[in-house]
Amino acid sequence: MTKFDQRAQILMKTLVETYIASGQPVGSKTLLEQSQLAVSPATVRNVMQDLEQMGLLTAPHTSAGRVPTAQGVRVFVDQLLTVSNVEEAYTQQLQHSLGSSLETGQMLTNVTNMLSRMTQMAGLIRVPRRDVTCVKQVEFLPLSQNKVLVILVLSDGEVQNRVISLETAVSREELQQAANYVNHHFAGKGLDTVRRELLQELQADRAQMDAMMASMMEVAEKGFSGNKQEDEVQITGKSQLLNWVNSGDISDLQSLFDAFAEKTQMLSLMDKCLSADGVQLFIGEESGYDVLSQCSVVGAPYSIDGQAVGVLAVVGPTRMDYNKVIPMVDITAKLLSSALKSEG
Repeated sequence: MTKFDQRAQILMKTLVETYIASGQPVGSKTLLEQSQLAVSPATVRNVMQDLEQMGLLTAPHTSAGRVPTAQGVRVFVDQLLTVSNVEEAYTQQLQHSLGSSLETGQMLTNVTNMLSRMTQMAGLIRVPRRDVTCVKQVEFLPLSQNKVLVILVLSDGEVQNRVISLETAVSREELQQAANYVNHHFAGKGLDTVRRELLQELQADRAQMDAMMASMMEVAEKGFSGNKQEDEVQITGKSQLLNWVNSGDISDLQSLFDAFAEKTQMLSLMDKCLSADGVQLFIGEESGYDVLSQCSVVGAPYSIDGQAVGVLAVVGPTRMDYNKVIPMVDITAKLLSSALKSEG
């Protein structure tokens, strides 16, 4: 923890808040006016110099103004931040959206869109982890000779519909037997477990299976394949970040968009939040990824029946309004958890 006297704390807090609001380097004269301290301009300049030597401030140009470093923003958030109350209108709108959503997938999309819109940043959500999302029921319905509709009902209330293509035609009777087999042997097991065990059975016993059993197992295994890792992070509101590029807060938006598209880094970062207690904040290089060096990520886990299953987050510039964004992410994750619990 960085320690400094009360006067330095007031000036540091005022400088960061002024910089977040304006995006411009803050000079000693402005700082003195905003802080309303009864000290001389020389005293303010001396304190700013001390804070700069501590690595909390930097002068971006030759001007006398200072901006906070990533370390300075971290000190501000950890020691000096005054958190605002979330606007009642946002809470009510969020509760209404969660209450009117029937499927988990739509609920997650609604929440992420709303959070992105309200914060004017990109919204991310790590969908429920497959190792804690269990299968409740599956149905296989014929669409044509070689195409089958898979209806998958999960423990979190989500219903997934997928169309699979088969190498050989399968009768309605075989589809019903495949569904009965899965529901009898795998109901209550995690998605990853079902996928792995079905594949093992198909590979191990294909030689001993009769034609009907082999077709049935092919349907079951294909019905649980897919849902790859890149689908586990959903990102909305990327265009919101264009405003921050225009103000100079994010200079390399293309690299950030590439990272969003590739998703591996986002998934890794959000998984760090999964086991955390409450809101997690990564400022600049704290994320461990160069592409996020000009960004902050605010994330919070959401749960089903007390077990953390996913993460809700926003990505924006390090010059974000933390006193509003942090509690907004926090309350959104909590209300989402409550809605998922009541749905289940």
